[in-house]
Amino acid sequence: MKCRLCGAPVTRIVCDLHHAPPSNAYLSQAELDLPEIYYPLRVLVCESCWLMQIDEYKQAAEIFSRDYRYYSSYSSSWVNHASDFVSMIIPRLGLDQNSKVLEIASNDGYLLQFFVKKGISCIGVDPAEGPAQEAKKRGIPTIRDFFSATLAKNIVEKFGKRDLVIGNNVLAHVPDLNVFVEGLREVLAPDGTITLEFPHLLELMKNVQFDTIYHEHYSYFSLITARDLLKRHHLRIYDIERLPTHGGSLRVYACDEESGMNPVSQAVSDCIDEEVVYGLNTSDAYVNFQEKVNDIKEKFLSFLLEQKRVGKQVVGYGAAAKGNTLLNACGIKGTELIRYVVDASPYKQDFFLPGSHIPIYHPSRIEKDKPDVVIIFPWNIAEEIVLLLKCTHNWNGEAIIPIPTIRVLR
Repeated sequence: MKCRLCGAPVTRIVCDLHHAPPSNAYLSQAELDLPEIYYPLRVLVCESCWLMQIDEYKQAAEIFSRDYRYYSSYSSSWVNHASDFVSMIIPRLGLDQNSKVLEIASNDGYLLQFFVKKGISCIGVDPAEGPAQEAKKRGIPTIRDFFSATLAKNIVEKFGKRDLVIGNNVLAHVPDLNVFVEGLREVLAPDGTITLEFPHLLELMKNVQFDTIYHEHYSYFSLITARDLLKRHHLRIYDIERLPTHGGSLRVYACDEESGMNPVSQAVSDCIDEEVVYGLNTSDAYVNFQEKVNDIKEKFLSFLLEQKRVGKQVVGYGAAAKGNTLLNACGIKGTELIRYVVDASPYKQDFFLPGSHIPIYHPSRIEKDKPDVVIIFPWNIAEEIVLLLKCTHNWNGEAIIPIPTIRVLR
Protein backbone atom coordinates (compact mmCIF):
# COMPACT_ATOMS: atom_id res chain seq x y z
CA MET A 1 0.00 0.00 0.00
CA LYS A 2 0.97 3.66 -0.34
CA CYS A 3 1.07 6.03 2.62
CA ARG A 4 -2.02 8.22 2.78
CA LEU A 5 0.10 11.13 3.99
CA CYS A 6 3.28 11.13 1.91
CA GLY A 7 2.60 8.49 -0.76
CA ALA A 8 5.65 6.33 0.02
CA PRO A 9 5.34 2.52 -0.05
CA VAL A 10 4.28 1.14 3.36
CA THR A 11 5.39 -2.38 4.25
CA ARG A 12 6.18 -2.55 7.98
CA ILE A 13 3.35 -4.26 9.88
CA VAL A 14 2.93 -3.09 13.47
CA CYS A 15 -0.01 -5.26 14.46
CA ASP A 16 -2.15 -7.83 12.65
CA LEU A 17 -5.59 -8.43 14.17
CA HIS A 18 -6.49 -10.74 11.29
CA HIS A 19 -10.08 -10.25 10.08
CA ALA A 20 -13.05 -8.47 11.65
CA PRO A 21 -16.34 -6.85 10.63
CA PRO A 22 -16.55 -3.05 10.90
CA SER A 23 -16.73 -2.26 14.59
CA ASN A 24 -19.87 -0.11 14.38
CA ALA A 25 -21.80 -2.49 12.09
CA TYR A 26 -24.35 -3.57 14.71
CA LEU A 27 -26.74 -6.30 13.64
CA SER A 28 -30.49 -6.68 13.95
CA GLN A 29 -32.07 -10.00 14.87
CA ALA A 30 -32.90 -10.65 11.22
CA GLU A 31 -29.33 -9.90 10.11
CA LEU A 32 -27.92 -12.64 12.34
CA ASP A 33 -29.02 -15.17 9.73
CA LEU A 34 -27.31 -13.32 6.87
CA PRO A 35 -23.64 -13.53 5.81
CA GLU A 36 -21.39 -11.10 7.69
CA ILE A 37 -18.46 -9.55 5.84
CA TYR A 38 -15.06 -9.56 7.54
CA TYR A 39 -12.18 -7.36 6.39
CA PRO A 40 -8.46 -7.61 7.13
CA LEU A 41 -7.53 -5.51 10.14
CA ARG A 42 -3.85 -4.76 10.36
CA VAL A 43 -1.97 -1.58 11.09
CA LEU A 44 1.29 -0.54 9.42
CA VAL A 45 3.70 2.34 9.82
CA CYS A 46 5.24 4.42 7.05
CA GLU A 47 9.00 4.50 7.49
CA SER A 48 9.19 7.76 5.52
CA CYS A 49 6.81 10.02 7.48
CA TRP A 50 5.99 7.68 10.43
CA LEU A 51 2.22 7.76 10.01
CA MET A 52 0.64 4.61 11.45
CA GLN A 53 -2.31 3.51 9.32
CA ILE A 54 -4.51 0.67 8.09
CA ASP A 55 -5.43 -0.38 4.59
CA GLU A 56 -8.72 1.11 3.38
CA TYR A 57 -10.77 -2.06 2.92
CA LYS A 58 -14.05 -0.56 4.08
CA GLN A 59 -15.12 2.64 2.35
CA ALA A 60 -15.92 5.63 4.54
CA ALA A 61 -19.23 6.18 2.73
CA GLU A 62 -20.32 2.70 3.84
CA ILE A 63 -19.16 3.14 7.45
CA PHE A 64 -20.78 6.53 8.11
CA SER A 65 -24.11 5.65 6.51
CA ARG A 66 -27.69 6.18 7.60
CA ASP A 67 -27.25 3.21 9.98
CA TYR A 68 -24.29 4.73 11.85
CA ARG A 69 -25.24 4.30 15.52
CA TYR A 70 -22.76 6.43 17.43
CA TYR A 71 -24.40 9.46 19.06
CA SER A 72 -22.03 11.59 21.15
CA SER A 73 -24.70 12.95 23.47
CA TYR A 74 -25.15 9.60 25.23
CA SER A 75 -21.83 10.05 27.01
CA SER A 76 -22.22 12.63 29.76
CA SER A 77 -18.45 12.91 30.19
CA TRP A 78 -18.02 13.68 26.48
CA VAL A 79 -20.76 16.32 26.56
CA ASN A 80 -19.07 17.88 29.61
CA HIS A 81 -15.77 17.81 27.73
CA ALA A 82 -17.44 19.72 24.87
CA SER A 83 -19.00 22.26 27.23
CA ASP A 84 -15.65 22.88 28.92
CA PHE A 85 -14.00 23.37 25.53
CA VAL A 86 -16.53 26.01 24.46
CA SER A 87 -16.22 27.83 27.80
CA MET A 88 -12.44 27.91 27.34
CA ILE A 89 -12.10 28.67 23.64
CA ILE A 90 -14.48 31.66 23.46
CA PRO A 91 -12.39 33.91 25.72
CA ARG A 92 -9.09 32.44 24.54
CA LEU A 93 -9.78 33.41 20.92
CA GLY A 94 -11.94 36.43 21.74
CA LEU A 95 -14.98 35.02 19.93
CA ASP A 96 -18.24 36.95 19.97
CA GLN A 97 -21.58 37.22 18.14
CA ASN A 98 -19.71 38.33 15.00
CA SER A 99 -17.54 35.21 14.94
CA LYS A 100 -18.12 32.18 12.73
CA VAL A 101 -17.51 28.59 13.83
CA LEU A 102 -17.39 25.35 11.86
CA GLU A 103 -17.26 21.86 13.35
CA ILE A 104 -16.32 18.89 11.19
CA ALA A 105 -17.84 15.56 12.25
CA SER A 106 -20.34 17.45 14.40
CA ASN A 107 -22.37 14.29 15.06
CA ASP A 108 -25.61 15.07 16.93
CA GLY A 109 -24.67 18.63 17.87
CA TYR A 110 -23.25 17.66 21.25
CA LEU A 111 -20.64 20.49 21.02
CA LEU A 112 -22.11 23.17 18.77
CA GLN A 113 -25.20 23.43 20.98
CA PHE A 114 -23.05 25.37 23.44
CA PHE A 115 -22.05 27.91 20.78
CA VAL A 116 -25.72 28.30 19.82
CA LYS A 117 -26.55 29.10 23.45
CA LYS A 118 -23.89 31.85 23.34
CA GLY A 119 -25.40 33.34 20.17
CA ILE A 120 -22.34 32.51 18.06
CA SER A 121 -22.96 31.54 14.44
CA CYS A 122 -21.97 27.95 13.70
CA ILE A 123 -22.27 25.26 11.06
CA GLY A 124 -21.79 21.52 11.46
CA VAL A 125 -20.63 19.02 8.85
CA ASP A 126 -21.36 15.32 9.28
CA PRO A 127 -22.07 12.53 6.77
CA ALA A 128 -24.17 10.30 9.06
CA GLU A 129 -27.89 10.83 8.58
CA GLY A 130 -29.21 10.03 12.06
CA PRO A 131 -26.80 12.20 14.07
CA ALA A 132 -27.10 15.04 11.54
CA GLN A 133 -30.88 15.03 11.94
CA GLU A 134 -30.54 15.18 15.72
CA ALA A 135 -28.23 18.20 15.39
CA LYS A 136 -30.77 20.00 13.23
CA LYS A 137 -33.41 19.40 15.91
CA ARG A 138 -31.10 21.32 18.26
CA GLY A 139 -31.14 24.28 15.91
CA ILE A 140 -27.69 23.64 14.45
CA PRO A 141 -27.35 24.15 10.68
CA THR A 142 -25.75 20.89 9.52
CA ILE A 143 -24.38 19.93 6.12
CA ARG A 144 -24.71 16.18 5.62
CA ASP A 145 -21.54 15.42 3.68
CA PHE A 146 -17.89 14.46 3.99
CA PHE A 147 -15.61 17.43 4.52
CA SER A 148 -13.22 18.14 1.64
CA ALA A 149 -11.54 21.02 -0.16
CA THR A 150 -14.51 21.21 -2.54
CA LEU A 151 -17.03 21.41 0.28
CA ALA A 152 -14.85 23.98 2.04
CA LYS A 153 -14.98 26.23 -1.02
CA ASN A 154 -18.77 25.92 -1.14
CA ILE A 155 -19.01 26.86 2.55
CA VAL A 156 -16.81 29.92 2.00
CA GLU A 157 -18.88 31.03 -1.01
CA LYS A 158 -22.19 30.72 0.85
CA PHE A 159 -21.30 31.53 4.45
CA GLY A 160 -17.80 33.03 4.55
CA LYS A 161 -14.56 31.91 6.12
CA ARG A 162 -14.45 30.59 9.69
CA ASP A 163 -12.75 32.10 12.72
CA LEU A 164 -12.68 28.72 14.45
CA VAL A 165 -12.63 25.30 12.79
CA ILE A 166 -13.08 22.33 15.12
CA GLY A 167 -12.29 18.69 14.36
CA ASN A 168 -12.64 16.39 17.37
CA ASN A 169 -11.73 12.77 16.72
CA VAL A 170 -12.26 13.09 12.99
CA LEU A 171 -8.70 13.13 11.62
CA ALA A 172 -8.33 9.40 12.25
CA HIS A 173 -11.52 8.75 10.24
CA VAL A 174 -10.27 10.47 7.08
CA PRO A 175 -9.08 8.25 4.20
CA ASP A 176 -7.74 11.14 2.07
CA LEU A 177 -5.80 13.22 4.56
CA ASN A 178 -4.38 15.75 2.12
CA VAL A 179 -7.76 16.62 0.60
CA PHE A 180 -9.17 17.02 4.11
CA VAL A 181 -6.41 19.30 5.39
CA GLU A 182 -6.45 21.37 2.21
CA GLY A 183 -10.11 21.96 3.05
CA LEU A 184 -9.15 23.15 6.52
CA ARG A 185 -6.83 25.75 5.04
CA GLU A 186 -9.44 26.80 2.47
CA VAL A 187 -12.19 27.47 5.02
CA LEU A 188 -10.01 29.16 7.66
CA ALA A 189 -10.07 32.95 8.09
CA PRO A 190 -6.62 34.63 7.78
CA ASP A 191 -6.25 35.01 11.56
CA GLY A 192 -8.45 32.06 12.47
CA THR A 193 -7.60 28.94 14.49
CA ILE A 194 -8.08 25.24 13.84
CA THR A 195 -8.38 22.90 16.81
CA LEU A 196 -8.02 19.18 16.25
CA GLU A 197 -8.30 16.48 18.89
CA PHE A 198 -7.07 12.94 18.29
CA PRO A 199 -5.86 9.98 20.35
CA HIS A 200 -2.12 10.34 20.85
CA LEU A 201 -0.11 7.57 19.20
CA LEU A 202 2.44 7.79 21.99
CA GLU A 203 -0.20 6.70 24.52
CA LEU A 204 -1.48 3.96 22.21
CA MET A 205 1.99 2.49 21.94
CA LYS A 206 3.00 2.89 25.60
CA ASN A 207 -0.26 1.45 26.96
CA VAL A 208 -0.87 -1.11 24.18
CA GLN A 209 -4.29 0.36 23.36
CA PHE A 210 -4.75 -1.97 20.39
CA ASP A 211 -8.52 -2.00 20.83
CA THR A 212 -8.57 1.53 19.40
CA ILE A 213 -7.53 -0.01 16.07
CA TYR A 214 -10.54 -0.57 13.83
CA HIS A 215 -11.66 -0.01 10.26
CA GLU A 216 -13.16 3.41 11.01
CA HIS A 217 -9.73 4.63 12.16
CA TYR A 218 -7.59 4.91 9.05
CA SER A 219 -4.69 6.73 10.74
CA TYR A 220 -3.02 7.02 14.17
CA PHE A 221 -1.20 10.28 14.85
CA SER A 222 1.85 11.40 16.71
CA LEU A 223 2.44 15.13 16.95
CA ILE A 224 5.35 14.59 14.56
CA THR A 225 3.06 13.33 11.79
CA ALA A 226 0.26 15.80 12.55
CA ARG A 227 2.72 18.70 12.34
CA ASP A 228 4.13 17.46 9.04
CA LEU A 229 0.67 16.86 7.57
CA LEU A 230 -0.50 20.39 8.36
CA LYS A 231 2.80 21.90 7.23
CA ARG A 232 2.28 20.37 3.79
CA HIS A 233 -0.76 22.61 3.48
CA HIS A 234 0.78 25.79 4.87
CA LEU A 235 -0.70 25.41 8.33
CA ARG A 236 1.33 25.73 11.53
CA ILE A 237 0.70 24.07 14.88
CA TYR A 238 1.31 26.74 17.50
CA ASP A 239 0.12 25.07 20.70
CA ILE A 240 -1.06 21.77 22.12
CA GLU A 241 -2.85 20.45 25.17
CA ARG A 242 -2.65 16.92 26.52
CA LEU A 243 -6.08 15.53 27.34
CA PRO A 244 -7.18 12.44 29.28
CA THR A 245 -9.86 11.57 26.71
CA HIS A 246 -9.62 8.29 24.81
CA GLY A 247 -6.79 7.05 26.97
CA GLY A 248 -4.66 10.12 26.23
CA SER A 249 -5.29 12.61 23.42
CA LEU A 250 -3.77 15.73 21.96
CA ARG A 251 -5.60 18.93 21.20
CA VAL A 252 -3.59 20.90 18.66
CA TYR A 253 -4.06 24.56 17.78
CA ALA A 254 -3.11 25.53 14.24
CA CYS A 255 -3.16 28.66 12.12
CA ASP A 256 -2.09 29.85 8.71
CA GLU A 257 1.69 29.64 8.46
CA GLU A 258 1.81 33.32 7.50
CA SER A 259 -0.04 34.42 10.61
CA GLY A 260 2.17 36.36 12.99
CA MET A 261 -0.30 36.26 15.86
CA ASN A 262 0.54 32.90 17.41
CA PRO A 263 4.11 32.08 18.46
CA VAL A 264 4.86 28.37 18.87
CA SER A 265 4.59 27.30 22.50
CA GLN A 266 7.16 25.28 24.41
CA ALA A 267 4.55 22.52 24.81
CA VAL A 268 4.85 21.69 21.11
CA SER A 269 8.61 21.10 21.14
CA ASP A 270 8.40 19.29 24.50
CA CYS A 271 5.88 16.81 23.13
CA ILE A 272 7.86 16.20 19.94
CA ASP A 273 11.01 15.66 22.02
CA GLU A 274 9.14 13.06 24.08
CA GLU A 275 8.00 11.26 20.94
CA VAL A 276 11.55 11.24 19.59
CA VAL A 277 12.90 9.83 22.87
CA TYR A 278 10.31 7.03 22.70
CA GLY A 279 11.37 6.39 19.10
CA LEU A 280 8.15 7.07 17.20
CA ASN A 281 10.29 8.26 14.29
CA THR A 282 12.25 4.98 14.18
CA SER A 283 11.29 1.41 13.31
CA ASP A 284 12.42 0.07 16.69
CA ALA A 285 9.42 1.48 18.57
CA TYR A 286 7.02 -0.66 16.56
CA VAL A 287 8.82 -4.02 16.52
CA ASN A 288 7.44 -5.64 19.69
CA PHE A 289 3.93 -4.26 19.67
CA GLN A 290 2.38 -7.46 18.30
CA GLU A 291 3.85 -9.52 21.13
CA LYS A 292 2.36 -7.15 23.71
CA VAL A 293 -1.04 -7.40 22.00
CA ASN A 294 -0.90 -11.19 22.01
CA ASP A 295 -0.11 -11.19 25.71
CA ILE A 296 -3.17 -9.03 26.53
CA LYS A 297 -5.42 -11.23 24.40
CA GLU A 298 -4.22 -14.40 26.11
CA LYS A 299 -4.69 -12.96 29.60
CA PHE A 300 -8.18 -11.67 28.78
CA LEU A 301 -9.28 -15.03 27.41
CA SER A 302 -7.80 -16.83 30.40
CA PHE A 303 -9.69 -14.49 32.73
CA LEU A 304 -13.00 -15.19 30.97
CA LEU A 305 -12.43 -18.95 30.99
CA GLU A 306 -11.62 -18.85 34.70
CA GLN A 307 -14.83 -16.95 35.44
CA LYS A 308 -16.78 -19.59 33.55
CA ARG A 309 -14.97 -22.42 35.37
CA VAL A 310 -15.95 -21.08 38.80
CA GLY A 311 -19.52 -20.39 37.70
CA LYS A 312 -19.47 -16.58 37.63
CA GLN A 313 -21.79 -14.59 35.39
CA VAL A 314 -19.98 -12.05 33.18
CA VAL A 315 -21.58 -9.21 31.22
CA GLY A 316 -20.27 -6.08 29.51
CA TYR A 317 -21.00 -2.37 29.77
CA GLY A 318 -20.74 -0.26 26.63
CA ALA A 319 -21.30 -1.49 23.07
CA ALA A 320 -18.18 0.40 22.06
CA ALA A 321 -16.11 0.03 18.92
CA LYS A 322 -13.01 -0.68 21.01
CA GLY A 323 -14.83 -3.52 22.74
CA ASN A 324 -15.70 -5.04 19.40
CA THR A 325 -12.05 -4.94 18.34
CA LEU A 326 -11.05 -6.74 21.54
CA LEU A 327 -13.79 -9.38 21.30
CA ASN A 328 -13.13 -10.13 17.65
CA ALA A 329 -9.35 -10.19 18.12
CA CYS A 330 -9.88 -12.78 20.84
CA GLY A 331 -12.23 -14.83 18.65
CA ILE A 332 -15.14 -14.60 21.11
CA LYS A 333 -18.44 -15.75 19.64
CA GLY A 334 -21.85 -15.95 21.23
CA THR A 335 -22.83 -15.68 24.89
CA GLU A 336 -20.87 -18.51 26.47
CA LEU A 337 -18.24 -16.27 28.07
CA ILE A 338 -20.06 -12.90 28.08
CA ARG A 339 -23.84 -13.15 28.38
CA TYR A 340 -24.69 -9.71 27.04
CA VAL A 341 -23.62 -6.06 26.87
CA VAL A 342 -25.63 -3.05 28.03
CA ASP A 343 -25.51 0.43 26.53
CA ALA A 344 -27.21 3.71 27.36
CA SER A 345 -27.86 4.55 23.70
CA PRO A 346 -31.31 3.46 22.49
CA TYR A 347 -29.84 3.37 18.99
CA LYS A 348 -27.80 0.28 19.99
CA GLN A 349 -30.21 -1.49 22.32
CA ASP A 350 -31.87 -4.66 20.98
CA PHE A 351 -29.12 -5.05 18.37
CA PHE A 352 -26.13 -7.41 18.43
CA LEU A 353 -22.40 -6.75 18.45
CA PRO A 354 -20.68 -7.33 15.08
CA GLY A 355 -18.74 -10.57 14.90
CA SER A 356 -19.40 -11.84 18.42
CA HIS A 357 -23.19 -11.51 18.08
CA ILE A 358 -23.53 -10.70 21.78
CA PRO A 359 -26.93 -9.01 22.45
CA ILE A 360 -27.18 -5.38 23.61
CA TYR A 361 -29.66 -4.43 26.32
CA HIS A 362 -30.68 -1.42 28.40
CA PRO A 363 -28.41 -0.82 31.45
CA SER A 364 -31.30 -1.67 33.82
CA ARG A 365 -30.69 -5.32 32.94
CA ILE A 366 -27.62 -5.34 35.21
CA GLU A 367 -29.54 -4.53 38.40
CA LYS A 368 -32.12 -7.14 37.46
CA ASP A 369 -29.64 -9.98 36.78
CA LYS A 370 -26.95 -9.07 39.35
CA PRO A 371 -23.91 -10.35 37.41
CA ASP A 372 -20.67 -11.17 39.21
CA VAL A 373 -18.42 -9.31 36.76
CA VAL A 374 -19.09 -6.30 34.53
CA ILE A 375 -16.44 -5.61 31.88
CA ILE A 376 -16.25 -1.92 30.98
CA PHE A 377 -15.32 -1.96 27.30
CA PRO A 378 -15.13 1.86 26.80
CA TRP A 379 -12.41 2.10 29.44
CA ASN A 380 -11.75 5.68 28.38
CA ILE A 381 -14.95 6.73 30.22
CA ALA A 382 -14.63 4.17 33.03
CA GLU A 383 -14.96 6.82 35.75
CA GLU A 384 -18.37 7.80 34.38
CA ILE A 385 -19.52 4.19 34.10
CA VAL A 386 -18.30 3.11 37.54
CA LEU A 387 -20.65 5.66 39.07
CA LEU A 388 -23.50 4.08 37.14
CA LEU A 389 -22.51 0.65 38.46
CA LYS A 390 -22.70 1.47 42.15
CA CYS A 391 -25.59 -0.98 42.41
CA THR A 392 -23.14 -3.89 41.92
CA HIS A 393 -21.84 -3.24 45.45
CA ASN A 394 -25.16 -4.60 46.74
CA TRP A 395 -24.27 -8.11 45.57
CA ASN A 396 -20.45 -7.86 45.66
CA GLY A 397 -20.18 -7.59 41.90
CA GLU A 398 -16.95 -6.38 40.30
CA ALA A 399 -16.41 -3.84 37.53
CA ILE A 400 -13.21 -4.35 35.53
CA ILE A 401 -11.37 -2.83 32.60
CA PRO A 402 -9.44 -5.19 30.30
CA ILE A 403 -6.67 -2.96 28.89
CA PRO A 404 -3.72 -2.60 29.31
CA THR A 405 -4.15 -5.10 32.16
CA ILE A 406 -7.22 -6.56 33.81
CA ARG A 407 -7.99 -4.24 36.71
CA VAL A 408 -10.85 -4.14 39.21
CA LEU A 409 -12.34 -0.67 39.66
CA ARG A 410 -13.81 0.49 42.95
